[in-house]
Amino acid sequence: MDWLKLHHRSMVVDAHCDVLTAMEVQNRHLSEVGKGGHVDLIRLRRGGVNVVFLAAFIAPVYRERAVARALELFDRFYAEMEANRKELMLVTCFDDIAAARDSGKIGVLLAIEGGEALGGRLEVLRMFYRLGVRSLTLTWNGRNELADGVAEEGTRGGLTVFGREVVREMNRLGMLVDVSHLSEAGFWDVLEVSTAPVIASHSNTRHVCNHRRNLSDDQIRALAARGGVIGLCFCPEFVHPSEPSLDKLLDHVDHMVALGGVNCVGIGSDFDGIKNVTPGLEDISCLPSLTRALWQRGYRDEEISAILGGNFLRVFQQVLPAGRNASRVE
Repeated sequence: MDWLKLHHRSMVVDAHCDVLTAMEVQNRHLSEVGKGGHVDLIRLRRGGVNVVFLAAFIAPVYRERAVARALELFDRFYAEMEANRKELMLVTCFDDIAAARDSGKIGVLLAIEGGEALGGRLEVLRMFYRLGVRSLTLTWNGRNELADGVAEEGTRGGLTVFGREVVREMNRLGMLVDVSHLSEAGFWDVLEVSTAPVIASHSNTRHVCNHRRNLSDDQIRALAARGGVIGLCFCPEFVHPSEPSLDKLLDHVDHMVALGGVNCVGIGSDFDGIKNVTPGLEDISCLPSLTRALWQRGYRDEEISAILGGNFLRVFQQVLPAGRNASRVE
């Protein structure tokens, strides 16, 4: 099967997984199989994943102690890293990605989902950088010190003064600015402020599925024009309002490609952060099914490899420090 060979020789990147939270809720570990959820080491291997974003999601219930909550989740991550050091490697610079693959390990890029984790201080952002965090989803659905999320769009609020400072500091440090969940006004503010390409780690298109979490045509064009990448989200509610399917997800791909070219599309599954799944994409081991679907729809090998991970790798090379000695923390 040519498509399966293509999948396993491509670099595969999943730009959004919530397994850190899921492991806590389900009392499981990455090395365990059959205890629920969508992501573990065995299924990452079966899915051919080379780099996975593990996000510390700051749920609204933790709003008043968001910094501590992020640290709790990162403590869990480091315990998992220690227990699985033969399988995992923390990615803090671009060179680490090749090093992880050469050593047969899965690269992990640490992320935060919800800028309230910064506690309103740039010093906290820099400390998270020192802990290995390389991506920040500026908001979840609500409002925080950085900006309004999509649930607050009635205010027409975008980035705050602090939010603009955060984006500039992330550019300086070499961190990925993630606009998924952000209000549309905030999205345009980010493109105005950021000097580097930005990502929407887990979002789809409003044209195919008119959900507030998906991106408008204008947003897709603008993000693509700046060299950014949108991670296809497998959450059924963002795929189709009544009949989510792998075929419908491919309709999102087609529309993104028509607007911004194939180089603006990636994967951001949202596995372990969703209750229901899109049929055919039940967990992260199913990623080869996406490759098969793209191949059957007529995408060329090089286009499929770009979607699977090549496009995110391009942004990593542009944004992340090149090597471990290139840290910009002062």
